[in-house]
Amino acid sequence: MGYQRRNIIPSGVDYKTIGFWIIYPLSITFSFHGLLLAYANSNYIEQHIGIGAIAVIYSIGAGLSILAFLFFSRLLRAFGNVKLVLALSLIDIATLITIGVTEHNTVMAVAFVLLFTVRPLIFLSIDIFSESLMGGDESSTGSRRGLTLSLMSIATVVAPMVMSLIVNYSGDDNLSIVYLTSAVAFVPFIIMVLVKLRHFQDPPYKKNRPIERIQKIWRAPDIRNVLLARLSLQLFFAWMIIYIPLYLLNEIGFSLATVGSIISVGLLAYVICEWPIGVLADKKWGEKEMMILGFLIIIISLVLISFIGANVLTWMIVFFFSRVGASLVASTTESYFFKHMKGGNADTIGFFRLSGPLSRLIGSLLGGLSLIYLPFNFIFIVLGITMIPAIFFAQALKDTK
Repeated sequence: MGYQRRNIIPSGVDYKTIGFWIIYPLSITFSFHGLLLAYANSNYIEQHIGIGAIAVIYSIGAGLSILAFLFFSRLLRAFGNVKLVLALSLIDIATLITIGVTEHNTVMAVAFVLLFTVRPLIFLSIDIFSESLMGGDESSTGSRRGLTLSLMSIATVVAPMVMSLIVNYSGDDNLSIVYLTSAVAFVPFIIMVLVKLRHFQDPPYKKNRPIERIQKIWRAPDIRNVLLARLSLQLFFAWMIIYIPLYLLNEIGFSLATVGSIISVGLLAYVICEWPIGVLADKKWGEKEMMILGFLIIIISLVLISFIGANVLTWMIVFFFSRVGASLVASTTESYFFKHMKGGNADTIGFFRLSGPLSRLIGSLLGGLSLIYLPFNFIFIVLGITMIPAIFFAQALKDTK
């Protein structure tokens, strides 16, 4: 089908001098600095700009990110992945500093839009580094991807805890210092790229028009279905990141510190589950069955979320349960997709990561529309209904085992 990975290491370049291990600290740093804010962004926008701006800002940022994804391979061919990720990272840091210090609502809104635009592109650049450094060894894809996700998840768990500590230390719910902390926390990412990846030689990036790439993906059923499954998962993430903090703070009545604690406990599921799931996908079960199970768990947890009261322990248990399902889907979609990819296939990898901004666009608009007609707690049932087709996408996959 043209999607099988082959050895893509350019002749004359010894990637052993770089080593795949650099992907782990890069991913951890990226994850920590982003998740430090992920569950605070909607609350911060509400505080300073207004609740009506949340869907608009997320939608514009997602739309711009989608446009950038469609032409990302052209930027890679023009500048190379190292220069491109450094430029994107500097923009990321600049927007965080701006959000942290500005008192002008318009400036803050523009900064948020830029932040939501560039962050998925940085993740795509990390993917390209990862696939290039992995070479042609397909047998370790699941375990390496699973380990990467697990290490990122450790940062994901720690980040909300750090956010809670900062909020408690500052004595109020003004999160501006958290944005400045996130900016500082991302500086090591730039240093690692400059020190360890400065000699990275880009693989040959394919020249494909976006419409041609979409047509090729649509004609490859396994790639198409895993991308649709991934989009469903990302819709779950986007919806929860945007609306769960608002629901817990405004409807349930928890403090911001308590919300951070609930989220941290729930996210422990990623640390516990993702690496073992990746290993199982390589060695024993394959991805298909675990993916289906993950979506079933997500759907059940969303129904439960709609009817939980102000009991912190119950929220922690259900949030953890939902993330067990999400970790099953995240690890298996990563493993399945990248077993069919190579680093030079930046356009198709871009469509995989495009699920992030596309889901934010769909989630912010559909969630906002649901809030107009339904009580807040019922919008999570709406999200559960949108997860049902994903079971059929997963069922249609040709398993790797």
